[in-house]
Amino acid sequence: MTSAHDLPAPAVQVPTRMLVEALVRTDHTVDTGELYAAAPLLGMTDQQVRLCVKRLITEGRFTQEGRGRKALLRATGATGQALAPDVEFVTHAYRQDAGLAPWDGTWHLLGFAVPESARTARDALRTAVTRLGGAPVQGGLYVSPNPWEPYAETEAARLGVLDHVSFLTTTDLRHGTERDPAALARLWWPQTEIAERHLRLTAVTRPRLARLRAPEPLSAAERLTIAVELAAEFTRAMEPDPLLPPELLPRPWPGARARELFAECWSLLEEKGGEGAGVRLFRLYADVARHAAGGA
Repeated sequence: MTSAHDLPAPAVQVPTRMLVEALVRTDHTVDTGELYAAAPLLGMTDQQVRLCVKRLITEGRFTQEGRGRKALLRATGATGQALAPDVEFVTHAYRQDAGLAPWDGTWHLLGFAVPESARTARDALRTAVTRLGGAPVQGGLYVSPNPWEPYAETEAARLGVLDHVSFLTTTDLRHGTERDPAALARLWWPQTEIAERHLRLTAVTRPRLARLRAPEPLSAAERLTIAVELAAEFTRAMEPDPLLPPELLPRPWPGARARELFAECWSLLEEKGGEGAGVRLFRLYADVARHAAGGA
């Protein structure tokens, strides 16, 4: 497997939407003056910011008070909840990395046969199951090594199709003649692609970690830039990661190292100044770093 040391530090593409969300303060507001000042640091134009703000308001994710650079954006309730990293998901990742969540050998399967009349809900359920880390085994049958039933059941109930879903567990699962769990995991999940995302996160993190370890102070602008870039790459790496148990993965697994470096960066960001104290992004990811440090 390719080492992160072999990769050049990639440029970080931060979506404008993520910058807006990164600047949400603890009172769920965004100062557009701060937004327009921060955008050029990440290679964004004023026009990109204006269009993004307009879309977010149209989607109902924010409301706006005032105009232009003196406006105040206010996150709606649903947006406020969505801005946080999935703390439970991330905590489980760090517990796996620390050897605190060993796999018990149980496979968790979910099958559904949603009628064509509920096609939209069926497609949404398939997307939700995949997002939860499930892999398709056959049409309408998905598998995970993690106990995902409460989350999958919540999604199915929300979509109104719970009556069409079945759950089962087994320790005796094979595909054709293949029974080896690690081989099945290689077959059903795109491990190379997942690993490459974590290698990229490591490549992005290393130079920023070196800067954070340096004795020179960071400006507020530099600190914010590092924070938003790290959050963007962490999201890209973690969202498609099914968090397979270490027993099913090759060793060393790049996800564990990437998360370790990421947590150290956020600990140093928190340590190096209070410029972001009122920004939710700093508080939320500092919590992630503390989970990692505590192995919780």
